[in-house]
Amino acid sequence: MVNWSLEASSRKLDHEVFLGRKLSFAPLIIAKAKVMYFDYQSTTPVADHVLHEMQSHFSEAFANPHSSDHALGWRSAATVEVAAQRVADLIGSDSDEIFFTSGATESNNLAILGLGRRAVLKGASKTRILLSAIEHKCILSAGRALQDQYGFVVDIIPVDHKGHIVVSELERLMDDDVLLVSIMAVNNEIGTIQDIEKLSEVVRKHGSIFHCDAAQAPLAISMADFASHVDMLSLSGHKMYGPKGIGALYINRELQEEIEPLVYGGGQQKGIRPGTLPTPLCVGLASASDYVSSSEASHKRVELRTRRDRFLNKLLALPCSARLFGAELENRHPGNISIGFEGLDAQDILGALQPRLAASTGSACTSGIPEPSHVLKAIGLKTEDAESAIRFSLGFETTDEEIDNAVELVEHALLRLTDSLSKTLSTA
Repeated sequence: MVNWSLEASSRKLDHEVFLGRKLSFAPLIIAKAKVMYFDYQSTTPVADHVLHEMQSHFSEAFANPHSSDHALGWRSAATVEVAAQRVADLIGSDSDEIFFTSGATESNNLAILGLGRRAVLKGASKTRILLSAIEHKCILSAGRALQDQYGFVVDIIPVDHKGHIVVSELERLMDDDVLLVSIMAVNNEIGTIQDIEKLSEVVRKHGSIFHCDAAQAPLAISMADFASHVDMLSLSGHKMYGPKGIGALYINRELQEEIEPLVYGGGQQKGIRPGTLPTPLCVGLASASDYVSSSEASHKRVELRTRRDRFLNKLLALPCSARLFGAELENRHPGNISIGFEGLDAQDILGALQPRLAASTGSACTSGIPEPSHVLKAIGLKTEDAESAIRFSLGFETTDEEIDNAVELVEHALLRLTDSLSKTLSTA
């Protein structure tokens, strides 16, 4: 059973400026019980062995990997090269096709903007870009930048109510003037897994370049042969038990001369992504790549899926009408549940769960103005349903006890909110 006792003490945080906005924080009630974490798709903890492998590169083998005049620099350079190969092994590519970045957002921008800008400089005749309707906002924003600044035509590939690409629509949109198609492997909100191999066949018939945002894929599926199906692929360390601040972009070596860099510097990484590489973070991404491609991780995925299903069944059994959004369980991220509770707002539920349970909504916030998630709208949800969506995402560390406690917390919150809503309606 959950211990509902709370510390009597609380503290208030003054208004403070954050990201250019003033945010007012309500009093924080400090609970004795540990906060349960159900937001693994937002970020994962750094695995212990990953952190351990990184540590010596902060304090001992710390030399600049681009210092070519001494042995310590050579040693760091060799470490980075080995790290690149370890990341390459995750997707079935070669080390010279791996470019370290600060994360998936930079990787996605480098892939889309880099390709588009170079095409303009070369006077290429292909002027269309296809993006799926449920891409991460950084993909959609990069596409919009190419449209607004360089005159590209950006077309959106529709998805069905489960979040799968409508293949017939992709085939209809494809033509010889399509420069790039970008489709994510595993959706970050509803967990839908795309058939990248099948989609690749459609794209390559027209000689178009295929980019894949695979930030959510390492914990969901095996990626051993992904490089054979895509031309560019983005990864993020903190989505796969690695550190924040590091990611990678796979670029097929035959395509590398077609990428214009976003920044210019000392020519590191073939000039495509210059700048001093953070050796410890590169090692962390490499170690995480080893981990998620191991037999241990494969076994943990099976256990994760079982726990996810158990959690969902318990949520659906609560005394409140609920609906699962997205793909069927076997075709979605093994830790993902996107669920809506009828008549209730997700923000209200999550607020009622604080500070005991960490999860997230399926909505985005732009310039401080809440709006329904573009992903949920793309799969056909009405605004009311989209605003009810909560994403619970489990990880390898999630326990059965946490699931039972989380269900009890959610039930308590739902009953409290439903009772409050009923009283409000009765007095209206």
